[in-house]
Amino acid sequence: MPVIVLETKDFTSPLFVVRTWEVLSSCATFSLVASLDSSELSKNSNNVNSFRIFCMFIWCFFFTLTLLIHILSVIQFHSLIPISWKNLTMTVAVLGALMCLTTSIVFPWIIMDHQILSPCSVAAAVISSLTFLAYTSESYILCNQAHEQRGYMGSMPGLLKLLQLWGGLQMIPLVVEMLLNGVPSWQQWVSCLSYSVCIFMSLITLVVILGDLAGRCLLPFDRFLAVFSLIGVLLYMVATVICFTKILQQSKNNDVELVIMETVVVSITLLAYTVDLAFSIKLLCDRSHA
Repeated sequence: MPVIVLETKDFTSPLFVVRTWEVLSSCATFSLVASLDSSELSKNSNNVNSFRIFCMFIWCFFFTLTLLIHILSVIQFHSLIPISWKNLTMTVAVLGALMCLTTSIVFPWIIMDHQILSPCSVAAAVISSLTFLAYTSESYILCNQAHEQRGYMGSMPGLLKLLQLWGGLQMIPLVVEMLLNGVPSWQQWVSCLSYSVCIFMSLITLVVILGDLAGRCLLPFDRFLAVFSLIGVLLYMVATVICFTKILQQSKNNDVELVIMETVVVSITLLAYTVDLAFSIKLLCDRSHA
């Protein structure tokens, strides 16, 4: 297949502009943060370094992924890749917006709460917010395309699954910090198991959708998703009860700020799984009556 480069007018399209914006702003953000003195970031707190690593990973990961998508879009080479391109671009845009929203909250919290104010750190926080706006803009553009162009991930159930994956990924640095800063309890291990199972289910779902493997599933794909949503609801209900229990106990072994953050994210994720389960049940009922 010959390589086709975009026409001149395509370089001024909204999609091209926002992806260029994403690449430049994410690159500028992690470059500024990398230039900060690590010893300065680590003072006054034991958990700053873990969250900084988490933020750096998000900026670097989405910079790399967006740059590859941008290049493949320009040279029109994506048709040779054995994945669903429309679902991939939607996934990267929406998940990038959600993850950059996290960094735009967490990193300013780090520099404000631990008095790490400097021109570079403030600039990084501002540009991280601009990166979030860029991914949000791309998500808006893609969601306003025709249904055939945006694919399953652009539908409400698809967006809910990305929200579920986002919620699971937020638990990684939070749980790590709570395990490192105190004696692990049975509650924390149960929560870890719940989050791990849900992240695993979300990744399986994402692989099936991006690889167009729905037809190869042992179960019909809609039942497959309904089972995963039901398991997610049950596991996050357990995690939500544990989070509220830890807040009420106000245990000295728990960092109150981290527990509150965990509770907020868990509640949002539980809501996403609940709504997604309702969509799945409605779809199964509609098909059974058809």
